[in-house]
Amino acid sequence: MLRVHDLSVALPDRRLLDGLSFDLAPGERVGVVGSSGAGKSQLVAALLGLTPPGLAVTGSVLVEGTEVVGAGPATWRPLRGRATALVAQDPGTALDPLTRVGRQVALPLRARGVGRARAARRADALLAEVGLTGTGRRFPGQLSGGQRQRVALAMALVGAPRLLVADEPTSALDPTVQAGVLDLLDRVTGPDRAGLLLVTHDLAVAARLCSRLLVLDAGRLVADGPVAEVLADPRLADVVTAARELAVTR
Repeated sequence: MLRVHDLSVALPDRRLLDGLSFDLAPGERVGVVGSSGAGKSQLVAALLGLTPPGLAVTGSVLVEGTEVVGAGPATWRPLRGRATALVAQDPGTALDPLTRVGRQVALPLRARGVGRARAARRADALLAEVGLTGTGRRFPGQLSGGQRQRVALAMALVGAPRLLVADEPTSALDPTVQAGVLDLLDRVTGPDRAGLLLVTHDLAVAARLCSRLLVLDAGRLVADGPVAEVLADPRLADVVTAARELAVTR
């Protein structure tokens, strides 16, 4: 599904990611953790072709066998929303405040030529799947933060992607709402469903959803293995402690 080899992201004077290599199999759920500045956001951007100008990306990222490092819109067009989809930390960045949420969920289907009525039915079904039955005619501002995050998840799922990349999807939510979003991610990812790359500062969240953990420290991949083994490794005590302290301060 995803194969990363020797991936680096650099400014002219320093590296933000340094030689990362890992694979993610279909249906696998992998957590990415690390302290602030470890390179988690840079990794998400590099994997999804979203690295801003001024940063150099080298190495290889294969998405279902297609090389995407340095790829342009023509390469990404058939992959976005189908092979990969992003659930961002702040749904406010993904939602248009002036467009009803049902229409926003349906828009990717309309862009692919799906008829209006069929796209609307699919959007309503997805909103129901994420616990938002009957909300399609509401605007984002009429929904709570947790509800907006559920809309963002419905938007990510509309193209039936094989890999969800979730970048801190619960960090802005209170614990009760967070639990509901995690339950949703648990239902829609895993064996025979979409794979999940979960980027989080919260080790408890990663342990709940993921069977495998990647630990970043200063742009380097310092651990890759089963969650329990990684968390118990004494060589990673400082890195794990820093990640736990970050979770407490947020």
